[in-house]
Amino acid sequence: MRAKTAEDRALLELIDPVAESLGLAVVRVRLMGGTLRRRLQVMAERQADHDISVEECARLSRAVSEVLDAADPIAGEYLLEVSSPGIDRPLTRLIDFSLFEGYEARLETDRMVEGRKRFKGIVAGTEGENVAIDLDGEDETALIPFAWLADAKLVLTDELLKRGAALRAARGEPEDDGLPEGAPDDNSDSTQDSTKDDA
Repeated sequence: MRAKTAEDRALLELIDPVAESLGLAVVRVRLMGGTLRRRLQVMAERQADHDISVEECARLSRAVSEVLDAADPIAGEYLLEVSSPGIDRPLTRLIDFSLFEGYEARLETDRMVEGRKRFKGIVAGTEGENVAIDLDGEDETALIPFAWLADAKLVLTDELLKRGAALRAARGEPEDDGLPEGAPDDNSDSTQDSTKDDA
């Protein structure tokens, strides 16, 4: 789930080593948009504590730009966006379901599971290659093969917001989101953009 399409997977193969060299892990890569102006979204975090700073986003953006300029895997113009996964982050790796055990999430599978594809509940860790989730209105914990997931994301709850505030406090950051008054908030903690043009 870190990469959705064949094109995403090819880009991930180029970006993964770059991120690892900076002590970062790629959470997700998505190339979005049509053929004229596309957006390459790279979500990353530190491997050590699953966080990332604005400065680290900028470093990763510069390093990824160099590699992509040399390899030229994307035809035409695109905007590179490097950011944190955000508070209500996507869950793209099996380990994420252990790291965020106890928090609410929405899951979507690529096939029908007991008559449905969408699930919502409390993440209950993992069991082998399965994701465990305590579904709303169900008595037993459901096990869903990780390989069957098409999408998974944390739900923005008070508990999740408190966790984010606690992490910011531990880093000595202010209570607010650091944005100027009236600025839009896209739930990404840190974002770094760069543009590539084929002139």
